[in-house]
Amino acid sequence: MTERNETKLLARIQAGERIESPEEMTDDYRQNLVHLMTMQADSELAGGYGYVPWITKAPGVEEKHVVAQIVKDELRHATVMYGLLADLGVDVEAHVRAHDEAFTMRVEDDADIGTARITADKRVNIFYYPIDTWADFVFFNFCMDRGAGHQLEDVRACSYGPWVRAIEGIFKEEKFHIRHGEFWVKRLAEDPKTHGEAQATLHKWYIRTMNIFGRPGSAKNVLYRKYRLKLRDNDEVRQTFAREVAEKAGAVGLTLPEWIPQWDRLPEEAQIPG
Repeated sequence: MTERNETKLLARIQAGERIESPEEMTDDYRQNLVHLMTMQADSELAGGYGYVPWITKAPGVEEKHVVAQIVKDELRHATVMYGLLADLGVDVEAHVRAHDEAFTMRVEDDADIGTARITADKRVNIFYYPIDTWADFVFFNFCMDRGAGHQLEDVRACSYGPWVRAIEGIFKEEKFHIRHGEFWVKRLAEDPKTHGEAQATLHKWYIRTMNIFGRPGSAKNVLYRKYRLKLRDNDEVRQTFAREVAEKAGAVGLTLPEWIPQWDRLPEEAQIPG
C-alpha cells in the first residue's frame, strides 16, 4: 500500500498537480516538506531577532523605520511558515519554546564555523554570525536576501500548494529588502570614505552566502527534486546567484573574492534562508 501511494503521489507531481493536504502525502513527502519549511521558519525568526538592535542604531529616522519594517516582515514570514507547519501537525509552540533563546545566539564575527549548525534549531548557518556594523546590515541584505530570493524561486513552483501561495507575499517583501541593500551598497561603495569598508564587508558576506547552497548533485537535492520541492541542482542556484552579485557589485566598483569550495564541508542540502 505504501509503495502504491508513493507511485500515485509521484504520478500526480509529475503531471504538475499540487498537493494540498496531509491526507494526500506519503510519510516521506511530509517529512521532507516539514524539514524544508522548518529551515525557512527558523531562519526567518532568527534573522528578525538579529536585525532588532539596528532599529535604534540605524543612521537616521527614515532608516530606523525601514529596519523596523524589515524586522516586522521577517517575523511575519516566520508566523506564516510556522502556521503552515502547524497545519501539518507540527507542535510549533513547543518547537519555538525549545529554541527561542538559542535563536538570539551569535558567534564572534571572526569565527569560522564553516557550514556547521551549532544549535539544535534548523536556521541557516549564516544566521549565527553577528551584524555588528551598518555595512554588515547592508551587505547581509544585499547577499543573503538575494540568496534567499534565488532559493525561493523554486518554492514558487513547488508541488505543495499552501507553500506556493504563502511564498508570494514573502517573496515580494524579500525583494524590498534586496532593493534596500542595493541602494546602500551603491552609497557606501561610491563614497571614498566608506569604499574600503564596503569592499571588505562584501567579501565577508559573499563567501558566507556562497556556502549555504549545498553540494552539487547531492542525494538530498535529488530527492527534493523528485518530489518537486526543489527544481534545480544546488550548484545551479549558487552560480545564478554568483553571476547576479558579480554584475551588481561590479556596477558600483566592487569586486568579488574568489570562492574556493571545500566540498567536504558544504552541507549536502541547500539551506533555505528567509
